[in-house]
Amino acid sequence: MIPNEIEYTYSLRSVAIGDFDNDGWVDIVIANYAADNVGIYFGYDRGNMTSSVTYSTGPASRPYMVVVSDFNNDDRLDIIVANFCTNNIIILFEFQTGSSPSRIELSTGSSRVVWVHVTDLKNDSGKDIVIANYGTQSISVIFGYGNGIFQVQLHTQRDMILSLSWLDTFGTQKQLSTGSNSNTLSIAVGDLNNDAILDIAVANYGNKSIGVFLGKGDGNLTSQTTYSLDTAFPYSIGIADFNKGNRMDIAVTNNGSNNIDILLGYGNGSFANVTSYSTGSSSSISFAICDLNRDDRLDLVIVNNDTNTIDILLGYDEFFPIQTKYPTGNRPSYVVASDFNRDIVADIAVTNLHSNTVSILLGYGNGSFASKVDFITGTAPLSIAVGDFNNDRIVDIAVTNHHDNTISILLGFSNGTFAKQQIYATGNTPYYLAVNDFNNDNQLDICVTNFDSSTVSVFLGSGNGSFAKHATYPAGVHPFGLAYGYFNKDNQLDIVVTNFGNNTVSVLFGLGGGDFGKPVAYSTRAYPLFFCCG
Repeated sequence: MIPNEIEYTYSLRSVAIGDFDNDGWVDIVIANYAADNVGIYFGYDRGNMTSSVTYSTGPASRPYMVVVSDFNNDDRLDIIVANFCTNNIIILFEFQTGSSPSRIELSTGSSRVVWVHVTDLKNDSGKDIVIANYGTQSISVIFGYGNGIFQVQLHTQRDMILSLSWLDTFGTQKQLSTGSNSNTLSIAVGDLNNDAILDIAVANYGNKSIGVFLGKGDGNLTSQTTYSLDTAFPYSIGIADFNKGNRMDIAVTNNGSNNIDILLGYGNGSFANVTSYSTGSSSSISFAICDLNRDDRLDLVIVNNDTNTIDILLGYDEFFPIQTKYPTGNRPSYVVASDFNRDIVADIAVTNLHSNTVSILLGYGNGSFASKVDFITGTAPLSIAVGDFNNDRIVDIAVTNHHDNTISILLGFSNGTFAKQQIYATGNTPYYLAVNDFNNDNQLDICVTNFDSSTVSVFLGSGNGSFAKHATYPAGVHPFGLAYGYFNKDNQLDIVVTNFGNNTVSVLFGLGGGDFGKPVAYSTRAYPLFFCCG
Protein backbone atom coordinates (compact mmCIF):
# COMPACT_ATOMS: atom_id res chain seq x y z
CA MET A 1 0.00 0.00 0.00
CA ILE A 2 1.34 3.43 -0.94
CA PRO A 3 1.00 5.89 1.96
CA ASN A 4 -0.91 9.13 1.53
CA GLU A 5 1.22 11.88 0.09
CA ILE A 6 2.04 14.94 2.17
CA GLU A 7 2.69 18.03 0.08
CA TYR A 8 4.66 20.73 1.81
CA THR A 9 4.72 24.46 1.10
CA TYR A 10 6.72 25.93 3.98
CA SER A 11 10.52 26.21 4.15
CA LEU A 12 11.20 22.82 5.69
CA ARG A 13 14.48 22.78 7.61
CA SER A 14 14.48 19.48 9.54
CA VAL A 15 12.33 16.39 10.02
CA ALA A 16 12.14 13.58 12.60
CA ILE A 17 9.82 10.64 13.21
CA GLY A 18 8.45 8.81 16.25
CA ASP A 19 5.25 7.65 17.93
CA PHE A 20 4.45 10.79 19.92
CA ASP A 21 0.98 9.79 21.14
CA ASN A 22 1.79 6.11 21.87
CA ASP A 23 -0.93 4.76 19.59
CA GLY A 24 1.34 2.36 17.72
CA TRP A 25 1.49 4.50 14.55
CA VAL A 26 4.51 6.47 13.39
CA ASP A 27 4.15 10.27 13.48
CA ILE A 28 6.21 12.98 11.75
CA VAL A 29 7.50 16.31 13.10
CA ILE A 30 8.81 19.04 10.80
CA ALA A 31 10.66 22.27 11.58
CA ASN A 32 9.02 25.06 9.59
CA TYR A 33 11.86 27.59 9.38
CA ALA A 34 9.91 30.32 7.60
CA ALA A 35 6.66 29.89 9.58
CA ASP A 36 8.19 29.84 13.10
CA ASN A 37 6.53 26.62 14.16
CA VAL A 38 6.82 22.87 14.16
CA GLY A 39 4.21 20.79 12.39
CA ILE A 40 3.21 17.30 13.50
CA TYR A 41 1.44 14.76 11.33
CA PHE A 42 -0.10 12.08 13.55
CA GLY A 43 -0.17 8.67 11.89
CA TYR A 44 -3.08 6.26 11.89
CA ASP A 45 -4.37 3.22 9.99
CA ARG A 46 -1.43 1.87 7.97
CA GLY A 47 0.37 4.96 6.77
CA ASN A 48 -2.41 7.54 6.78
CA MET A 49 -1.67 10.90 8.37
CA THR A 50 -3.80 13.58 9.98
CA SER A 51 -3.54 17.14 8.78
CA SER A 52 -0.61 19.04 10.21
CA VAL A 53 -0.98 20.23 13.82
CA THR A 54 1.33 23.20 14.38
CA TYR A 55 2.93 24.46 17.56
CA SER A 56 4.53 27.91 17.66
CA THR A 57 8.23 28.13 18.43
CA GLY A 58 7.99 31.87 19.10
CA PRO A 59 7.95 34.96 16.89
CA ALA A 60 10.88 35.09 14.44
CA SER A 61 12.46 32.03 16.09
CA ARG A 62 13.38 30.26 12.83
CA PRO A 63 13.39 26.61 14.04
CA TYR A 64 16.51 25.03 12.57
CA MET A 65 16.47 21.42 13.76
CA VAL A 66 14.16 18.94 15.51
CA VAL A 67 15.30 15.90 17.50
CA VAL A 68 13.18 13.23 19.19
CA SER A 69 13.89 11.42 22.47
CA ASP A 70 12.35 10.62 25.87
CA PHE A 71 13.84 13.29 28.11
CA ASN A 72 11.87 12.62 31.31
CA ASN A 73 11.79 8.80 31.32
CA ASP A 74 8.00 8.59 31.15
CA ASP A 75 8.05 6.24 28.14
CA ARG A 76 6.70 9.00 25.91
CA LEU A 77 8.68 10.67 23.16
CA ASP A 78 9.42 14.37 23.50
CA ILE A 79 10.67 16.84 20.90
CA ILE A 80 13.55 19.27 21.13
CA VAL A 81 13.52 22.27 18.77
CA ALA A 82 16.61 24.37 18.02
CA ASN A 83 15.70 28.01 17.30
CA PHE A 84 18.40 29.74 15.27
CA CYS A 85 17.26 33.35 15.58
CA THR A 86 16.12 33.47 19.22
CA ASN A 87 19.17 31.63 20.58
CA ASN A 88 17.33 28.92 22.48
CA ILE A 89 16.04 25.39 22.42
CA ILE A 90 12.48 24.38 23.24
CA ILE A 91 11.44 20.98 24.58
CA LEU A 92 7.86 19.81 24.01
CA PHE A 93 6.48 17.13 26.36
CA GLU A 94 3.40 14.89 26.52
CA PHE A 95 1.78 14.85 23.09
CA GLN A 96 -1.81 13.86 22.44
CA THR A 97 -3.83 14.51 19.31
CA GLY A 98 -6.05 17.51 19.95
CA SER A 99 -4.12 18.84 22.95
CA SER A 100 -1.20 21.19 23.48
CA PRO A 101 2.05 19.79 24.88
CA SER A 102 3.82 21.12 27.92
CA ARG A 103 7.00 22.98 27.05
CA ILE A 104 10.13 24.53 28.49
CA GLU A 105 12.70 26.83 26.95
CA LEU A 106 16.45 26.78 27.56
CA SER A 107 18.43 29.85 26.52
CA THR A 108 21.78 29.50 24.75
CA GLY A 109 22.70 33.11 25.51
CA SER A 110 24.30 34.85 22.55
CA SER A 111 24.79 31.59 20.62
CA ARG A 112 22.78 30.70 17.53
CA VAL A 113 21.96 26.99 17.63
CA VAL A 114 22.74 25.19 14.35
CA TRP A 115 23.03 21.56 15.45
CA VAL A 116 21.69 19.43 18.30
CA HIS A 117 22.60 15.89 19.32
CA VAL A 118 21.04 13.89 22.17
CA THR A 119 23.09 11.28 24.00
CA ASP A 120 24.04 10.02 27.49
CA LEU A 121 27.48 11.45 28.19
CA LYS A 122 27.56 10.49 31.90
CA ASN A 123 26.23 6.94 31.61
CA ASP A 124 23.53 7.79 34.17
CA SER A 125 20.48 7.03 31.97
CA GLY A 126 19.74 10.77 31.74
CA LYS A 127 19.56 12.30 28.29
CA ASP A 128 22.12 15.04 27.69
CA ILE A 129 22.11 17.61 24.89
CA VAL A 130 25.13 18.64 22.83
CA ILE A 131 24.75 21.91 20.92
CA ALA A 132 26.86 23.50 18.18
CA ASN A 133 26.88 27.26 18.76
CA TYR A 134 27.36 29.47 15.72
CA GLY A 135 29.04 32.79 16.35
CA THR A 136 30.45 32.16 19.85
CA GLN A 137 33.19 29.67 18.95
CA SER A 138 31.85 27.00 21.28
CA ILE A 139 29.73 23.95 21.79
CA SER A 140 27.46 23.49 24.80
CA VAL A 141 26.65 20.37 26.78
CA ILE A 142 23.44 20.46 28.85
CA PHE A 143 23.26 17.56 31.28
CA GLY A 144 19.86 16.00 31.82
CA TYR A 145 18.87 14.32 35.08
CA GLY A 146 15.77 12.55 33.79
CA ASN A 147 14.27 12.34 37.30
CA GLY A 148 12.42 15.67 37.62
CA ILE A 149 15.26 17.45 39.43
CA PHE A 150 16.97 20.34 37.69
CA GLN A 151 19.24 23.34 38.24
CA VAL A 152 18.65 25.47 35.19
CA GLN A 153 17.43 29.04 35.00
CA LEU A 154 14.49 29.04 32.59
CA HIS A 155 13.90 31.92 30.19
CA THR A 156 10.37 32.21 28.91
CA GLN A 157 8.56 34.50 26.50
CA ARG A 158 5.14 35.85 27.39
CA ASP A 159 3.32 33.84 24.77
CA MET A 160 5.00 30.56 25.69
CA ILE A 161 3.46 28.01 28.04
CA LEU A 162 5.65 26.78 30.90
CA SER A 163 4.26 23.95 33.01
CA LEU A 164 6.32 23.88 36.19
CA SER A 165 4.58 20.72 37.36
CA TRP A 166 6.70 18.66 35.00
CA LEU A 167 10.20 19.69 36.09
CA ASP A 168 11.60 17.89 33.05
CA THR A 169 14.73 19.83 32.32
CA PHE A 170 18.49 19.93 32.26
CA GLY A 171 21.41 20.93 34.41
CA THR A 172 23.65 23.94 34.02
CA GLN A 173 25.32 24.23 30.64
CA LYS A 174 28.91 23.19 30.18
CA GLN A 175 30.54 25.27 27.50
CA LEU A 176 33.55 23.99 25.61
CA SER A 177 35.72 26.39 23.68
CA THR A 178 36.26 25.61 20.01
CA GLY A 179 38.87 28.34 19.58
CA SER A 180 39.08 31.92 18.44
CA ASN A 181 37.08 32.71 15.30
CA SER A 182 36.12 29.05 14.92
CA ASN A 183 32.45 29.62 13.95
CA THR A 184 31.40 26.01 14.48
CA LEU A 185 28.73 25.00 11.97
CA SER A 186 28.00 21.30 12.57
CA ILE A 187 28.61 18.54 15.07
CA ALA A 188 28.71 14.74 15.17
CA VAL A 189 28.85 12.28 18.07
CA GLY A 190 30.40 8.80 18.18
CA ASP A 191 32.88 6.60 20.02
CA LEU A 192 36.17 7.72 18.49
CA ASN A 193 38.57 5.87 20.82
CA ASN A 194 36.77 2.54 21.38
CA ASP A 195 36.21 3.03 25.12
CA ALA A 196 32.40 2.72 24.91
CA ILE A 197 32.12 6.42 25.84
CA LEU A 198 30.77 8.94 23.37
CA ASP A 199 33.01 11.64 21.95
CA ILE A 200 32.34 14.79 19.91
CA ALA A 201 33.65 16.04 16.57
CA VAL A 202 32.92 19.53 15.23
CA ALA A 203 33.44 21.41 11.96
CA ASN A 204 35.07 24.78 12.71
CA TYR A 205 34.30 26.87 9.66
CA GLY A 206 36.03 30.04 10.82
CA ASN A 207 39.50 28.65 11.57
CA LYS A 208 39.47 25.83 9.00
CA SER A 209 39.78 22.91 11.37
CA ILE A 210 38.13 19.80 12.76
CA GLY A 211 37.84 19.68 16.54
CA VAL A 212 37.66 16.48 18.62
CA PHE A 213 36.53 16.30 22.27
CA LEU A 214 36.97 12.89 23.94
CA GLY A 215 34.43 11.91 26.58
CA LYS A 216 35.50 10.86 30.08
CA GLY A 217 32.30 9.05 31.01
CA ASP A 218 31.31 11.43 33.82
CA GLY A 219 29.97 14.19 31.61
CA ASN A 220 33.34 15.88 31.27
CA LEU A 221 35.32 16.00 28.06
CA THR A 222 38.92 16.68 27.19
CA SER A 223 40.02 19.96 25.70
CA GLN A 224 39.70 20.20 21.95
CA THR A 225 42.26 18.53 19.71
CA THR A 226 42.26 20.17 16.30
CA TYR A 227 43.14 18.91 12.85
CA SER A 228 43.90 21.62 10.31
CA LEU A 229 42.27 21.54 6.90
CA ASP A 230 44.68 24.14 5.48
CA THR A 231 42.66 26.27 3.03
CA ALA A 232 39.34 24.42 3.38
CA PHE A 233 36.28 25.83 5.15
CA PRO A 234 34.55 22.80 6.77
CA TYR A 235 30.78 22.99 6.63
CA SER A 236 29.19 19.65 7.49
CA ILE A 237 30.69 16.73 9.42
CA GLY A 238 29.89 13.04 9.82
CA ILE A 239 31.29 9.96 11.59
CA ALA A 240 31.36 6.44 10.10
CA ASP A 241 33.65 3.48 9.41
CA PHE A 242 34.61 4.08 5.78
CA ASN A 243 37.39 1.47 5.44
CA LYS A 244 35.76 -1.36 7.44
CA GLY A 245 38.58 -1.16 9.99
CA ASN A 246 36.18 -1.30 12.96
CA ARG A 247 37.30 2.21 13.90
CA MET A 248 35.35 5.41 13.45
CA ASP A 249 36.53 7.83 10.75
CA ILE A 250 35.49 11.42 10.03
CA ALA A 251 34.20 12.95 6.80
CA VAL A 252 33.77 16.67 6.25
CA THR A 253 32.51 18.76 3.36
CA ASN A 254 34.39 21.92 2.48
CA ASN A 255 33.00 25.19 1.20
CA GLY A 256 35.35 26.97 -1.18
CA SER A 257 38.03 24.31 -1.75
CA ASN A 258 36.43 21.95 -4.31
CA ASN A 259 36.91 18.78 -2.26
CA ILE A 260 35.79 16.73 0.71
CA ASP A 261 38.13 15.42 3.40
CA ILE A 262 38.37 12.02 5.09
CA LEU A 263 40.26 11.55 8.36
CA LEU A 264 40.82 7.84 9.05
CA GLY A 265 40.69 6.95 12.74
CA TYR A 266 43.35 5.00 14.63
CA GLY A 267 40.85 3.82 17.24
CA ASN A 268 42.48 5.78 20.09
CA GLY A 269 40.84 9.14 19.44
CA SER A 270 43.50 10.36 17.05
CA PHE A 271 43.35 10.50 13.28
CA ALA A 272 45.58 10.16 10.25
CA ASN A 273 46.41 13.10 8.05
CA VAL A 274 43.61 14.44 5.91
CA THR A 275 42.90 12.73 2.58
CA SER A 276 41.03 14.91 0.12
CA TYR A 277 38.74 13.81 -2.70
CA SER A 278 37.98 16.20 -5.51
CA THR A 279 34.46 17.37 -6.25
CA GLY A 280 35.70 18.92 -9.50
CA SER A 281 35.02 22.62 -9.70
CA SER A 282 32.46 22.54 -6.91
CA SER A 283 32.70 23.25 -3.21
CA SER A 284 30.27 21.45 -0.95
CA ILE A 285 28.03 22.39 1.96
CA SER A 286 26.31 19.15 3.01
CA PHE A 287 26.37 15.40 2.48
CA ALA A 288 24.77 12.08 3.36
CA ILE A 289 26.43 8.75 4.16
CA CYS A 290 24.83 5.51 2.98
CA ASP A 291 25.36 2.37 0.89
CA LEU A 292 23.91 3.38 -2.46
CA ASN A 293 24.91 0.36 -4.53
CA ARG A 294 24.48 -2.50 -2.03
CA ASP A 295 28.17 -3.50 -1.97
CA ASP A 296 28.44 -3.21 1.83
CA ARG A 297 30.62 -0.10 1.43
CA LEU A 298 29.61 3.36 2.51
CA ASP A 299 29.08 5.95 -0.22
CA LEU A 300 28.70 9.74 -0.12
CA VAL A 301 26.02 11.99 -1.59
CA ILE A 302 27.36 15.55 -1.76
CA VAL A 303 25.57 18.84 -2.38
CA ASN A 304 27.72 21.55 -4.01
CA ASN A 305 26.75 25.17 -3.54
CA ASP A 306 28.80 27.21 -5.98
CA THR A 307 27.85 25.24 -9.10
CA ASN A 308 24.64 23.74 -7.64
CA THR A 309 25.50 20.22 -8.67
CA ILE A 310 25.11 16.94 -6.84
CA ASP A 311 28.02 14.50 -6.62
CA ILE A 312 27.70 10.77 -5.92
CA LEU A 313 30.94 9.26 -4.59
CA LEU A 314 30.88 5.46 -4.40
CA GLY A 315 33.14 3.99 -1.72
CA TYR A 316 35.83 1.33 -2.15
CA ASP A 317 37.86 0.59 1.00
CA GLU A 318 38.72 4.08 2.25
CA PHE A 319 38.74 5.47 -1.27
CA PHE A 320 35.97 7.08 -3.31
CA PRO A 321 37.07 6.50 -6.91
CA ILE A 322 33.68 6.74 -8.65
CA GLN A 323 32.05 10.14 -8.91
CA THR A 324 28.89 11.20 -10.73
CA LYS A 325 27.97 14.86 -11.17
CA TYR A 326 24.66 16.35 -12.24
CA PRO A 327 24.83 19.73 -14.04
CA THR A 328 22.44 22.66 -13.92
CA GLY A 329 22.06 25.61 -16.29
CA ASN A 330 24.32 28.64 -16.71
CA ARG A 331 25.05 30.59 -13.50
CA PRO A 332 22.65 28.87 -11.12
CA SER A 333 21.39 31.36 -8.57
CA TYR A 334 18.90 29.65 -6.24
CA VAL A 335 17.80 26.10 -5.46
CA VAL A 336 14.82 24.44 -3.77
CA ALA A 337 13.87 20.81 -3.16
CA SER A 338 10.37 19.43 -3.42
CA ASP A 339 8.47 16.46 -4.83
CA PHE A 340 7.48 17.63 -8.30
CA ASN A 341 6.23 14.33 -9.76
CA ARG A 342 4.28 12.88 -6.83
CA ASP A 343 6.48 9.81 -6.30
CA ILE A 344 7.34 10.67 -2.66
CA VAL A 345 10.97 11.25 -3.69
CA ALA A 346 12.76 14.58 -3.40
CA ASP A 347 13.50 16.44 -6.63
CA ILE A 348 15.48 19.64 -7.22
CA ALA A 349 14.69 22.93 -8.95
CA VAL A 350 17.41 25.47 -9.78
CA THR A 351 17.10 28.94 -11.29
CA ASN A 352 19.76 29.68 -13.93
CA LEU A 353 20.48 33.41 -14.06
CA HIS A 354 22.28 33.53 -17.42
CA SER A 355 20.28 30.92 -19.36
CA ASN A 356 16.82 32.24 -18.41
CA THR A 357 15.57 28.84 -17.31
CA VAL A 358 14.71 26.76 -14.29
CA SER A 359 16.24 23.27 -14.23
CA ILE A 360 14.34 20.31 -12.77
CA LEU A 361 16.27 17.21 -11.67
CA LEU A 362 13.95 14.35 -10.75
CA GLY A 363 15.16 11.98 -8.06
CA TYR A 364 15.12 8.19 -8.29
CA GLY A 365 15.08 7.64 -4.55
CA ASN A 366 18.46 5.87 -4.49
CA GLY A 367 20.60 8.99 -4.34
CA SER A 368 20.75 9.46 -8.09
CA PHE A 369 18.91 11.97 -10.25
CA ALA A 370 17.76 12.17 -13.84
CA SER A 371 19.37 14.66 -16.19
CA LYS A 372 18.03 18.17 -15.88
CA VAL A 373 15.04 19.34 -17.86
CA ASP A 374 14.88 23.09 -18.47
CA PHE A 375 11.78 25.28 -18.53
CA ILE A 376 11.74 28.83 -19.87
CA THR A 377 11.39 31.75 -17.44
CA GLY A 378 11.76 35.49 -17.90
CA THR A 379 15.09 37.27 -18.18
CA ALA A 380 17.64 36.57 -15.44
CA PRO A 381 15.63 34.44 -12.98
CA LEU A 382 17.08 35.20 -9.56
CA SER A 383 15.04 33.41 -6.88
CA ILE A 384 12.43 30.70 -6.63
CA ALA A 385 9.66 29.53 -4.31
CA VAL A 386 7.21 26.65 -4.54
CA GLY A 387 3.63 25.94 -3.52
CA ASP A 388 0.38 24.45 -4.78
CA PHE A 389 -1.12 27.52 -6.45
CA ASN A 390 -4.09 25.81 -8.16
CA ASN A 391 -5.11 23.28 -5.47
CA ASP A 392 -4.45 20.19 -7.60
CA ARG A 393 -2.03 18.68 -5.04
CA ILE A 394 0.87 19.19 -7.46
CA VAL A 395 3.75 21.52 -6.64
CA ASP A 396 4.03 24.70 -8.74
CA ILE A 397 6.88 27.21 -9.07
CA ALA A 398 7.19 31.00 -8.77
CA VAL A 399 10.31 32.81 -10.02
CA THR A 400 11.49 36.44 -9.90
CA ASN A 401 12.89 37.67 -13.23
CA HIS A 402 15.57 40.17 -12.28
CA HIS A 403 16.00 41.98 -15.61
CA ASP A 404 12.50 42.22 -17.09
CA ASN A 405 10.64 43.23 -13.91
CA THR A 406 8.28 40.26 -13.73
CA ILE A 407 7.53 37.08 -11.87
CA SER A 408 6.85 33.80 -13.67
CA ILE A 409 4.35 31.19 -12.49
CA LEU A 410 4.94 27.65 -13.78
CA LEU A 411 2.08 25.30 -12.93
CA GLY A 412 3.17 21.73 -12.41
CA PHE A 413 1.95 18.48 -13.94
CA SER A 414 2.07 15.19 -12.05
CA ASN A 415 4.96 13.89 -14.17
CA GLY A 416 7.37 16.62 -13.05
CA THR A 417 6.94 18.85 -16.09
CA PHE A 418 5.50 22.36 -16.11
CA ALA A 419 3.13 24.43 -18.19
CA LYS A 420 4.27 27.50 -20.11
CA GLN A 421 4.97 30.37 -17.76
CA GLN A 422 2.39 32.95 -16.77
CA ILE A 423 3.94 36.39 -16.35
CA TYR A 424 2.97 39.15 -13.91
CA ALA A 425 4.55 42.61 -13.80
CA THR A 426 6.33 43.69 -10.63
CA GLY A 427 8.18 46.83 -9.69
CA ASN A 428 11.69 47.55 -10.94
CA THR A 429 14.29 44.81 -10.42
CA PRO A 430 12.48 42.15 -8.37
CA TYR A 431 14.86 40.32 -6.08
CA TYR A 432 13.33 37.85 -3.65
CA LEU A 433 9.89 36.46 -3.05
CA ALA A 434 7.93 34.60 -0.41
CA VAL A 435 4.81 32.43 -0.60
CA ASN A 436 2.11 32.26 2.07
CA ASP A 437 -1.57 33.02 2.67
CA PHE A 438 -1.45 36.76 3.41
CA ASN A 439 -5.23 37.43 3.35
CA ASN A 440 -6.48 34.37 5.27
CA ASP A 441 -8.57 32.91 2.43
CA ASN A 442 -6.71 29.56 2.42
CA GLN A 443 -5.11 30.35 -0.96
CA LEU A 444 -1.40 30.94 -1.44
CA ASP A 445 -0.26 34.48 -2.22
CA ILE A 446 3.11 35.95 -3.26
CA CYS A 447 5.14 38.86 -1.90
CA VAL A 448 8.08 40.34 -3.88
CA THR A 449 10.78 42.92 -3.06
CA ASN A 450 11.43 45.44 -5.88
CA PHE A 451 15.00 46.66 -5.46
CA ASP A 452 15.12 49.69 -7.76
CA SER A 453 11.60 50.99 -7.11
CA SER A 454 12.00 50.61 -3.32
CA THR A 455 8.66 48.84 -2.95
CA VAL A 456 7.07 45.54 -2.02
CA SER A 457 4.42 43.97 -4.29
CA VAL A 458 1.70 41.63 -3.03
CA PHE A 459 -0.06 39.25 -5.44
CA LEU A 460 -3.19 37.50 -4.13
CA GLY A 461 -3.84 33.98 -5.35
CA SER A 462 -7.23 32.92 -6.70
CA GLY A 463 -6.74 29.22 -6.00
CA ASN A 464 -6.82 28.30 -9.71
CA GLY A 465 -3.20 29.21 -10.45
CA SER A 466 -3.78 32.84 -11.37
CA PHE A 467 -2.87 35.92 -9.35
CA ALA A 468 -4.07 39.50 -9.05
CA LYS A 469 -1.65 42.30 -8.23
CA HIS A 470 -3.32 43.47 -5.06
CA ALA A 471 -1.14 46.38 -3.98
CA THR A 472 2.34 47.88 -3.91
CA TYR A 473 3.73 49.24 -0.65
CA PRO A 474 6.69 51.57 -0.04
CA ALA A 475 9.67 50.07 1.72
CA GLY A 476 13.05 51.57 2.52
CA VAL A 477 15.69 52.30 -0.11
CA HIS A 478 16.52 49.25 -2.26
CA PRO A 479 14.65 46.44 -0.44
CA PHE A 480 16.47 43.13 -0.76
CA GLY A 481 15.56 40.17 1.44
CA LEU A 482 12.17 39.59 3.01
CA ALA A 483 10.43 37.35 5.49
CA TYR A 484 7.10 37.19 7.25
CA GLY A 485 5.71 36.36 10.66
CA TYR A 486 3.26 37.32 13.39
CA PHE A 487 5.11 40.21 15.02
CA ASN A 488 2.24 41.90 16.88
CA LYS A 489 0.10 38.88 17.84
CA ASP A 490 -3.01 39.90 15.90
CA ASN A 491 -3.14 36.73 13.76
CA GLN A 492 -2.35 38.75 10.62
CA LEU A 493 0.87 37.96 8.79
CA ASP A 494 3.34 40.84 8.77
CA ILE A 495 6.19 41.41 6.32
CA VAL A 496 9.73 42.44 7.21
CA VAL A 497 12.20 43.67 4.60
CA THR A 498 15.92 44.46 4.59
CA ASN A 499 16.70 47.79 2.90
CA PHE A 500 20.16 47.80 1.36
CA GLY A 501 20.16 51.47 0.36
CA ASN A 502 19.50 53.15 3.70
CA ASN A 503 20.70 50.52 6.17
CA THR A 504 17.33 49.74 7.70
CA VAL A 505 14.85 46.95 8.23
CA SER A 506 11.19 47.75 7.51
CA VAL A 507 8.21 46.02 9.10
CA LEU A 508 4.86 46.19 7.28
CA PHE A 509 2.12 45.13 9.68
CA GLY A 510 -0.72 43.11 8.19
CA LEU A 511 -4.19 44.66 8.42
CA GLY A 512 -6.16 41.71 7.05
CA GLY A 513 -7.41 41.05 3.55
CA GLY A 514 -3.87 41.16 2.19
CA ASP A 515 -3.45 44.83 3.14
CA PHE A 516 -0.46 46.22 5.02
CA GLY A 517 0.22 49.38 6.97
CA LYS A 518 2.96 51.94 6.46
CA PRO A 519 6.45 50.56 7.03
CA VAL A 520 8.12 51.01 10.39
CA ALA A 521 11.89 51.34 9.91
CA TYR A 522 14.69 50.21 12.22
CA SER A 523 18.31 51.23 11.66
CA THR A 524 20.92 48.52 11.08
CA ARG A 525 23.98 50.82 10.72
CA ALA A 526 25.25 48.57 7.92
CA TYR A 527 24.28 47.18 4.52
CA PRO A 528 21.60 44.59 5.31
CA LEU A 529 20.99 41.79 2.80
CA PHE A 530 19.37 38.86 4.59
CA PHE A 531 18.40 38.48 8.19
CA CYS A 532 16.89 36.45 10.95
CA CYS A 533 14.73 38.19 13.51
CA GLY A 534 15.20 37.61 17.18
